[in-house]
Amino acid sequence: MASKAGLTWYRVLDKDELPEGRVKTVAAGHKSLAMTHFEGKLSALENGCPHQGGPLGEGSIENGWLRCPWHGWDFHPCTGNSPGGHDDGVEAFPVEVRDDGIYVGLAQEDAHQRTVTDVMVETMLNWGVNVVFGMVGHSNLGLADALRRQEEKGNLTYIGIRHEGAAAFAASAYAKLTGRPAACLGIAGPGSTNLLTGLWDAKVDRAPILALTGQVDAQVVGPGAFQEVDLAAAFSAVAEFSQTVLHTSKHAELVNLAVKNALLKRDVAHLIFPDEVQAAPAPEYAKAGGPGGRLTPLEITPPPQALAEAVDLLKKSKRPVMVVGHGARFNMPAILKLAEAFRIPVITTFKGKGLIPDRHPLACGVLGRSGTPIASWFMNEADAMLVLGASFSNHTGISPKLPIVQVDFDAMTLGKFHSVTVPVWGEIGVVVELLRERLQGKMKNIDQSAEVAERWAIWRSEKERRLLDDRGRGVSSVAVFDAMNRHVPENAVIAVDVGNNTYSFGRYFECSAQSVLMSGYLGSIGFGYPAAMGAWAAAPDRPIFAVTGDGGFGQYAMELTTAVKYKMPIKHVLLNNSELGKISKEQKAGQWDVWQTALHNPDFSKFAQNCGALGIRVTKKSELDSAMQEMVAHDGPVMLEIVTDAELI
Repeated sequence: MASKAGLTWYRVLDKDELPEGRVKTVAAGHKSLAMTHFEGKLSALENGCPHQGGPLGEGSIENGWLRCPWHGWDFHPCTGNSPGGHDDGVEAFPVEVRDDGIYVGLAQEDAHQRTVTDVMVETMLNWGVNVVFGMVGHSNLGLADALRRQEEKGNLTYIGIRHEGAAAFAASAYAKLTGRPAACLGIAGPGSTNLLTGLWDAKVDRAPILALTGQVDAQVVGPGAFQEVDLAAAFSAVAEFSQTVLHTSKHAELVNLAVKNALLKRDVAHLIFPDEVQAAPAPEYAKAGGPGGRLTPLEITPPPQALAEAVDLLKKSKRPVMVVGHGARFNMPAILKLAEAFRIPVITTFKGKGLIPDRHPLACGVLGRSGTPIASWFMNEADAMLVLGASFSNHTGISPKLPIVQVDFDAMTLGKFHSVTVPVWGEIGVVVELLRERLQGKMKNIDQSAEVAERWAIWRSEKERRLLDDRGRGVSSVAVFDAMNRHVPENAVIAVDVGNNTYSFGRYFECSAQSVLMSGYLGSIGFGYPAAMGAWAAAPDRPIFAVTGDGGFGQYAMELTTAVKYKMPIKHVLLNNSELGKISKEQKAGQWDVWQTALHNPDFSKFAQNCGALGIRVTKKSELDSAMQEMVAHDGPVMLEIVTDAELI
């Protein structure tokens, strides 16, 4: 590129690149041009047909005319004029043939004028939303360009995915790990609807998330334009906040409200961007927004009566237990302080797995279908329960028959499925500190820590016996997670999928300080690998693991190429039993015939290698330790495919 005679000259072709009678699309700076070679002359024309924007560079020269590929209108290949003297021709630009190639001269590009989406992205960044997962397409290009500018300044991380569903899952996992929203981006129509499953995952697990969706031009919304979907209606059930961005909107204020709703309500916020609005110039006075003066401290003190009733119930208890759920994940120091002060055993829900180390003297593991007999034993022996940030789902199976103190930040969650003895509304960290202070010297419960150790010894002996099971049809799940206990670093983040592999993870893997991410209430298959991508974006300095079955990974298998592209060192443990094993198990339990659960799989380790990752395959228990050592040591994306026995779960 060089400047000459007031023009900026761009090298667009090699000297002999375009044959006689041919046309080709080239780029000169930000401008797209149709280069033609006609009757020995090289010419450069505006690439967009004036009628519908058809790309003339994809057309052809027929009978001396350049024909638009979209609707057949003709233009002179050198001048751009229309036949018959019509005034709908296209502009031609000067061309020079030089020794090193073909150059086109263009007027100097105007400086970028700040747009409404610039203002909105700046506002988003001020709120701390600086990670976006998405797919760029024709109806979000103006917004994408605003994101690009901030990425080039180093203010934003953009991760281009292969399927919008993975973008929403990744953003959901990011929020579950950090408590802060990430954004996911899609185009109008199918790109936006592909986001919905991941957004529902975030909503039901109370994770803040921001969805940014393109839309067709506002003037054609309604009659049914190409890729038009009524996005306000489509997102109405999942989004706590959903608004369309108009030319006349208060653009920064829309982002302020969107992110505030996501944060305070721990829910989905959604902004719809009609195509033509995205590049509209921002008013000169437009300023970006931010959280200043918009957020109140969230340390909610519980009502005095509820606190007093909770203290009264707990101080009478001889064998209390604590049940800790996903909603308490950011309050664990205060919770452990309370448990240790009064030697109260701590059970977790499956979504809360890892919130207390399994080797802690008061830890009783996971309660419910994905759990251990330790947790259920202590619940059955308890005479009172303190439930913190848990939702009483059927999967967890918290007994409603015991005296219960339930604490949650959301008043609607208290007693949601059945009445509890004492519902306490407040921030969990505040409430447990107050309970510890007011119970000091008043608790008369017994120290159950010796019983905790005894029950763990019984369960670990049982796991040792199960390790001996081998039918010669693949590795058992207990062997997989026994090996992971030895090789997964303590500070790892582990994203798990859905299926028997996940149930076995809950039973057999013993957490130390790892963080666990899952699709909890939605239970969506396919969550695991995209969630690991979200975890990497949130915590790139921590080891990131994904645990999936073959069925779950198959949903978003091509996201492995995303991990390779962005050099995400995800350690993927893939349990391959060539079956949707959980569904087979449910069919058998319901006395149905096992039907349509068999899977035809590739050699996933070779698939990983084809994608540019390290692929390792294990078919015997004896190979596990060396394979996991290789996986953990590898600096980059790696898949450890383990052929497992569908019956040994």
